[in-house]
Amino acid sequence: MSDSPYVELTREDWAALTETQRQPLTAAEVARVRGLGDELDLEEVRQVYLPLSSLLSLHSRHVGELHRETEAFLGRPQPARTPFVIGIAGSVAVGKSTTARLLRELLSRWPQHPRVELVTTDGFLLSNAELARRGLLERKGFPESYDRKALLRFVIAVKSGADEVRAPVYSHLAYDITDSYVELHRPDIVLLEGLNVLQPARMRGDGRPGLAISDFFDFSIFVDAAAADIRTWYVERFLRLRETAFRDPASYFRRYGELQHEEAIATAESVWDTINGPNLVENIAPTRGRASLVLRKSADHAVRWVRLRKL
Repeated sequence: MSDSPYVELTREDWAALTETQRQPLTAAEVARVRGLGDELDLEEVRQVYLPLSSLLSLHSRHVGELHRETEAFLGRPQPARTPFVIGIAGSVAVGKSTTARLLRELLSRWPQHPRVELVTTDGFLLSNAELARRGLLERKGFPESYDRKALLRFVIAVKSGADEVRAPVYSHLAYDITDSYVELHRPDIVLLEGLNVLQPARMRGDGRPGLAISDFFDFSIFVDAAAADIRTWYVERFLRLRETAFRDPASYFRRYGELQHEEAIATAESVWDTINGPNLVENIAPTRGRASLVLRKSADHAVRWVRLRKL
């Protein structure tokens, strides 16, 4: 009998859990959610993400049943349950955004919870002007670069069952927050994706522990890979962006669009080694053990094993 708090399954064993289940997505739908540089196809969806959506749906349904039974035990009327909240964490360039978009598509196909919303924590970054004022512009993405109080208020509002909750929107083209908001109207499931969503609570000024946004998660996922592989993927993605989005006159990074190939590689490696790499080592990777489930990718972007925390 294993004394590990986790169940670890190979890709093959994981895929076998739902081998008779119908594939709900088309190749075109998968292509629509696939991020730049991600190697995602229908077989990966069937073998990895379809079982994951089944597990998440199962958890969501049983949390709903527990809510109803708890309300009955307390002798209270049974209001609509609060949304099931899933946190999705991982490094820059590891593919967590693709994972989040894909799970939104898959989970919304289940009849028990058709209303699925995706929110990214990028919208809770401090503005570039505020980051510059605080001397944090070169630490964008580190925990201190976010409006953590606003993010915590958002998650608390979601889990309190508020009729309408708003989340700010971030522009990757402008590399800054915008004046726009996405509105959530009592969804069944909320996916919250971001680099640092599994960060533990900070200590308050009086020495007492505060609240962490992960305290309000019903389930959490960490998208994992070797740091050297993620670095390679980041550089490859930077080179693709140099040929596409960076050439947009409105892009914050348009200066990178004119770099020669070797200059672009050197620039991407420098950004990784001074910002994204240290953030992964210092802040993101240490939160992996806090996740309910870990998806581990190999150098070809494919998930090779799944580690699930035992209940």
